[in-house]
Amino acid sequence: MSTIQISGLLTFTISILVFFAGSGINKAIEPLRRFNIPEAVTGGLLAALATLLAYRLFGVEIRFALEARDMLLLYFFTGIGLNARLSDLISGGRPLLILLALTLVFLIIQNLIAAGSVALLGLPEGITVFLGSASLIGGHGTTIAWAPLIAQRFGFASAMEVGIAVATLGLVVASLVGGPIAKYLLSRHDLHGPRSDETVVGLPDKPNPAVGDDVNHVSLLRTILVMNVAILIGFGVETLMEDVALKLPLFVICLLVGIVLTNSVPRLLPNIVWPTRSRALALVSDLSLNVFLAMSLMSMQLWTLGGLGLVLVLVLAVQTLAAVAYIIFVVFPAMGKNYEAAVLSAGFTGISLGATPTAIANMTAVTKTHGPATRAFIVLPLVSAFFIDIINAVVIGFMAR
Repeated sequence: MSTIQISGLLTFTISILVFFAGSGINKAIEPLRRFNIPEAVTGGLLAALATLLAYRLFGVEIRFALEARDMLLLYFFTGIGLNARLSDLISGGRPLLILLALTLVFLIIQNLIAAGSVALLGLPEGITVFLGSASLIGGHGTTIAWAPLIAQRFGFASAMEVGIAVATLGLVVASLVGGPIAKYLLSRHDLHGPRSDETVVGLPDKPNPAVGDDVNHVSLLRTILVMNVAILIGFGVETLMEDVALKLPLFVICLLVGIVLTNSVPRLLPNIVWPTRSRALALVSDLSLNVFLAMSLMSMQLWTLGGLGLVLVLVLAVQTLAAVAYIIFVVFPAMGKNYEAAVLSAGFTGISLGATPTAIANMTAVTKTHGPATRAFIVLPLVSAFFIDIINAVVIGFMAR
């Protein structure tokens, strides 16, 4: 087995090509457009399959340098924060609590399914947590953090490999089912997005000719400057929090910094040109998300799924069916059975099976076609990337006793 290490610049370049490949495939295959499958998902999965073939047929493992991916994630969530007006946050209080409660309930359901499957199929005891919320709701980060402890506690030597494989498969499934769920709910309940020229993430696929295009080199540079300042403040806040033994994901900190800045600086400096809800900010956010997602998916090591076996794939199929049923019959009605609820339903696939960026990508694909859903882009990241991680850690710790 030989290894090819792809440099950072080449990785970035390939990810752009991967996005364009996905865009071309989506244009050629109408169902992909109809079900709002993100272009980066289509291209990223195609690239991941290509690396799998290289591994299986030629014994070559391709590894990508992903430092730029982490920075793109910061840009994206900073943009979400900069779009969050105080009125949206106030109105989002109750939906946030409802979504948090729904996620907590599903976290318990997911772990019960995992425990029941392990008992029914006679699987190793230590695998339970990785067929449940550790790998699915928690994703790769939570899996990597808990795998050494689980391996030691249960004598489960392949905990890391199984956990990462389950998280990878969950990410793939979440990327594919979010759009169709939203399509079904929008059609079934005849829902439409609001008529608004404001943009949060991504410019509309069919621009409104009546709206002036304010995207130029000045607006883009101004937007990137504001985002860079917010990110630099985020780094400083992270350092201060570590000094007092508090730990939050850096992208959540940048999201919160963006919220604070966008609700204070324009009030203190009313003559300043601020990028909130501008087309320039939507463009930078969309670019960051698409390249991030393309990098994430094309770098997946799909050959790690080979050791799972049919039994584990069957368990994941049950988890997927449970998630889809829960979203359609519980999440959507509880969140109001409106357009915003349909967008959040697309995003909930990322919470339940994948990761926060996957959730946002699913919601972005829907809103670019059907209209903005501002509150959804504030509520969901706070639940999936902040509150639920804390709750999940407590639940995993209880299961690992």
